[in-house]
Amino acid sequence: MVALDLRRLRFLREFEERGTLGAVATALSYSPSTVSQQLALLEKEVGTRLFVKAGRGVRLTDAGHLLARHARVLLSAAEAAEADLAALGGDIRGTVRAGGLQSAARRLLVPAVARMKADHPEVRTEIFELELEQALPGLRLGAVDLAIGDEYDGHPRPRPGGLRFTVLLEEPLKVVLPATHPLAGPGGPVAVAELRSEVWTASAEGTGHHAMVVGTCRALGGYEPDLRHRSGDADVQFELVRAAAAVALMPALTLPADDPALAIRDVAEATLRRRLVAVTRDTPPAPALTAFLAAVTVHAHRFNHVESAPGG
Repeated sequence: MVALDLRRLRFLREFEERGTLGAVATALSYSPSTVSQQLALLEKEVGTRLFVKAGRGVRLTDAGHLLARHARVLLSAAEAAEADLAALGGDIRGTVRAGGLQSAARRLLVPAVARMKADHPEVRTEIFELELEQALPGLRLGAVDLAIGDEYDGHPRPRPGGLRFTVLLEEPLKVVLPATHPLAGPGGPVAVAELRSEVWTASAEGTGHHAMVVGTCRALGGYEPDLRHRSGDADVQFELVRAAAAVALMPALTLPADDPALAIRDVAEATLRRRLVAVTRDTPPAPALTAFLAAVTVHAHRFNHVESAPGG
């Protein structure tokens, strides 16, 4: 009877997801040689070839794919067992690894860390900034426990199986202009159609925000925006509006308060909204994750009831 090592099964599952030993090493913070050694030991334990040469690397055999599928089930069951045991003992301890885009990290995750430190000091929290697309592999593989991503009206995100998606808050999108812009006016709505000749700023190509800006200009204005500037940092985008006379379309959660250099206006043609979504594995969460997600939800609900920032 083969005794399967869960740690080595995690290496196998990571390899199936990521495709190279180097990518597995980076994801798990090991050297490529350590990853190779662990997978070689797993192959020896099961007594069958799991890998074959493929160019300069390796790929899974049929047996490797079969064992990787079982590894997903076994690792999920082990995670559920740990969560059930922790809940039975009433312990709230362990590690929560959470990531999200910049505005979610700043406004939701960081306050939740502070809340956990006060209420559950035995829980170790690790926070990092990343887009949902970057987080999904780690979520499926157990390297990330919670990710906060965004969805925009008209631009739904894929929702892969095995994950749970929970809407935390909905917020309006605002046109952001230099305060000296002719359309800044007395504070009324601004039509996207009137911004055809402007220089735009948005997040990087491939992100939800980038797709939303391009899609909104096409749908409401009938044009391709002159999108010269790209940054995942909202503060950089606002500085481009201030200093380079760019325009932006930004969620309310990202907006600075009372900045005289910026004019923040409603969109004239439609009410556009962004949803922040918490993504977790679709398995019973450990008590530490449950407590952390509750803290995140409390802060999200506060923003749900805050009126949008007034115009500059």
